[in-house]
Amino acid sequence: MAEQHPPRHLLIPFAGRGSQSCRAALTALKLPNLETLLTRLALADTDTLDESTRSPPHERALARALGIAVDDGCIPWAALEARQTGVAAADDEEAWGLATLSHWLVGIDDVALGDPSAIEIDAAESAALLAVAQPFFEEDGIALHPSPTPGRWLARARIFDGLATASIDRAVGYPISQWSPLGDAARPLRRLQNEMQMLLYTQRVNDDRAARGVPAINSFWLSGTGALKGATPTAPAPTVNNTLRVPALQDDGAAWAEAWQALDAGDIAALLADYTRGAEVTLTLCGDRAAQRYTVQQRGLARWARSLFDRTRAANVLESL
Repeated sequence: MAEQHPPRHLLIPFAGRGSQSCRAALTALKLPNLETLLTRLALADTDTLDESTRSPPHERALARALGIAVDDGCIPWAALEARQTGVAAADDEEAWGLATLSHWLVGIDDVALGDPSAIEIDAAESAALLAVAQPFFEEDGIALHPSPTPGRWLARARIFDGLATASIDRAVGYPISQWSPLGDAARPLRRLQNEMQMLLYTQRVNDDRAARGVPAINSFWLSGTGALKGATPTAPAPTVNNTLRVPALQDDGAAWAEAWQALDAGDIAALLADYTRGAEVTLTLCGDRAAQRYTVQQRGLARWARSLFDRTRAANVLESL
């Protein structure tokens, strides 16, 4: 009996990036394993929307892989996490959101969102700030709960039902006003963000952070809003490799290219090896505008012969994302 290999799905956010430095880095990027894999697999589908979407392509692709409804700005990541961690019951259909502590960069003309992954917050700091913030959130009917990730809280409230919010991966580095939710339903949220700015500046946690030379935590970003209807998704989750994220958001072309080469020698090479052993593999490449999903649709000599004449440069694929 032939050996059975479990299917594998690798999803890569920020595989393509439209920023100036990352686009320039594409011209010299050599990714031999990705080149080979793209000749072995076939393009199954493409999801292309412009960069104004609140939910970026990699979040839309992940939601589809899990069997979650994809509504722009309302993919219920918080509700899913609340169920998976036991904060919410398995049949909970209330609306949730992710409140992620962050450092807002105050400029002369605007305020920009700093990357929350760079604030270096630990569990003790997160718990201390949660205790301070809870009464203010409760005044607006928002119940806060800790999550396994320091600096990220699970928030439950009716106002999150149907409230479209931008992914952190869309908003980092941009003016807060560009991506903040609009409309009357978001007014309490905007007021609460302003209150948190004033409150957090007075906290001992930020005094200690200043002494350590790390950014102050001066507000939060709300994302992942919505209600999860029906049963908790049971589809196997893809492997998500996020190593390109930070250099892409910083538009550090050299670091992004270096991360891509490490990825090509690591997870991409492993996926190619799995394909060679006969496994059903899926590769999803995501950029600013598009996600492309590649799957095994044909094997054998005919596919190999066709691949000799069907070599698409990886750089062209990544540029199209």
